Amino acid sequence: MPNLQATYPQLIQDISHLLTEGRQAAFKAVNHILVETYWQIGKHIVTYEQAGAERAEYGAKLLNQLSKDLSKAHGKGFSKSNLYLFRQFYICFPIFQTVSGKLSWSHYVELLSISDDLARSFYEQQCIRENWSVRELKRQRNSALFERLALSKDKDQILELSQKGQEIAKAQDIVRDPYIFEFLALPEKNFLEKELEEELIDKLEQFLLELGKGFAFIGKQYRITLNNTHFYVDLLFYHRILKCFVLIDLKKGIVNHQDVGQMNMYLNYFKTEENEDNDNPPIGIILAADKNEILVEYATAGMENQLFVSKYQMHLPDKALLENQLRYLLKERKK
Repeated sequence: MPNLQATYPQLIQDISHLLTEGRQAAFKAVNHILVETYWQIGKHIVTYEQAGAERAEYGAKLLNQLSKDLSKAHGKGFSKSNLYLFRQFYICFPIFQTVSGKLSWSHYVELLSISDDLARSFYEQQCIRENWSVRELKRQRNSALFERLALSKDKDQILELSQKGQEIAKAQDIVRDPYIFEFLALPEKNFLEKELEEELIDKLEQFLLELGKGFAFIGKQYRITLNNTHFYVDLLFYHRILKCFVLIDLKKGIVNHQDVGQMNMYLNYFKTEENEDNDNPPIGIILAADKNEILVEYATAGMENQLFVSKYQMHLPDKALLENQLRYLLKERKK
């Protein structure tokens, strides 16, 4: 005879698991139906407007009247602004098969507010790839992630970034410049490197979002001992996709050649002492408040190690300025 008392907790666990899975499946199904319904409404509106031709003046009158009549018949949810979003949804995504079932209507509302097609496509792909919440999507938009990544690429690479999102295949793919730490409770200048480190650890969730996909935190002040002398790597991560250690050193001021030399020593140590047979060579990133590009170029020239120097800033970038720079580069590269 089975021990009912012993198996009862398992029964509770099994039922709880089924309920959780069922609710998640139901939520996904309802979300997909809602998204498709809103797309279909948008299609009907656009089709009615002279078989899809856009006429702003006529369209505004139509949406006003449609909002009144649908609200009277079906209640809330049919404001003029919502009908405008449904309409824009169909215009931006005219083929429903390109609409992801992984994203909620709230995701698409945020995406529809992005006027640039390249940027919108990029953020859509990143949401799908990295499972961003709407809050995370807003944060990455505000930090101008697309522009920050795109400005270091040529035209073909920018188009690929937009269509596929950020693909991680090599060390350069995980490095950003600058990094944005607007989520830290620190003044613009008057703080210690130790305070910066502690704040980043305290806000680890936001820091990992800024670092990007694949980072797993291992520890802070990771000790290296050479001839009874101790050295400490500020922050140590392991990258699950690239299968390598990522060492990060923080500098309050401008980076110098000694900082580069020290990181190079850390990387050599990790290759010899810490790497397992299936680990790829480690990556070193020095995060500094400022850097001299020429100095960094000479200090890193000829190095075999994957060592990068990036700036960080405590405020959100001027997104309009970055957008203008990107438009200029795309225009120049067409010539």
